[in-house]
Amino acid sequence: MPTNKKPQVTAPKKSTAPAPQRRRELLDTAAEVFAEQGYNATTVRKIADHAGMLAGSLYYHFDSKESMLEEILRSFLDELWDGYDAVLDAGLGPRETLEALVTESFREIDRHRAAVAIYQKESKQLAPQERFAFLAESQRKFQKAWLSTLERGVAARVFRADLDVRLTYRFVRDTVWVAASWYRPGGQHSPEEIARQYLSMVLDGIAVREEPL
Repeated sequence: MPTNKKPQVTAPKKSTAPAPQRRRELLDTAAEVFAEQGYNATTVRKIADHAGMLAGSLYYHFDSKESMLEEILRSFLDELWDGYDAVLDAGLGPRETLEALVTESFREIDRHRAAVAIYQKESKQLAPQERFAFLAESQRKFQKAWLSTLERGVAARVFRADLDVRLTYRFVRDTVWVAASWYRPGGQHSPEEIARQYLSMVLDGIAVREEPL
């Protein structure tokens, strides 16, 4: 017989997975707090306060502040090396490689300013920990990439024969990455414009000089 009962509809279960957008926002907030206050001084509660949520709610997304810091630094370095590897695999000359590496570095500062600041301040104390051993490996790769580019330039007589490549590497490295302490995205100059200015200053000092007639 016909019935007037309405069929029961089971409501779809809500997903318990953290929303990627919210997770990214929380990591961005944590990065700013770590960069400003330092890793040791930063607590989960401080991060939660800046994110406008309870500390207990933050644990829904991350199990510890160490997890947050690891993800922040890994994301930054993974993207950095995607850009660096593309430059190093492009078969460019040494001067063009140097120019591209500097430009890519400023782009990463633009994208991950807080992560760069954390890396600069904290990597030395973090690297000995097993969880953060990837920092030391990245630093070795970083040094090799820059030194080999400078050495290629000297061998090809693109850079001066009397160039101390290790001193030059340290100078360029520190000059570029310290910009994270003052650079703010959306400022007057784009990353590419800043890179051009830096390169003009650096290359005028290390490019082979034309002998006077």
